Amino acid sequence: QLQLVESGGGLVQAGGSLRLSCVASGSTFRSYRMGWFRQGPGKEREFVATIDWSGTSIDYAHSVNGRFTASRDNDKNTLYLQMNTLKPEDTADYYCAATFTMRTGKGENDYDYWGQGTQVTVSS
Repeated sequence: QLQLVESGGGLVQAGGSLRLSCVASGSTFRSYRMGWFRQGPGKEREFVATIDWSGTSIDYAHSVNGRFTASRDNDKNTLYLQMNTLKPEDTADYYCAATFTMRTGKGENDYDYWGQGTQVTVSS
């Protein structure tokens, strides 16, 4: 069992940056593949990024590739998402998630544990 708490969301102008954090507690954080998802107004939850337990295998959605960077600090039980060059279409609630399985990490159903989300609003 794992508990996840996101933070770092806020209001930012287009072109700006934010760094989201997700602090995990409960089970051994190092054993989990982690992911970031987002859900914009009136939209379905979509994949943003996934990172394996070692932090060496990372995949991104095409829409954020080159702008967002996922990382993790297992000693601090923390997952990060550095978001640069933000666009209005990045506006969404951002969620971190964790899975103990060997799933690919790109699908919502791959994850067993979810945080409550943090809101990101990008104005134009």
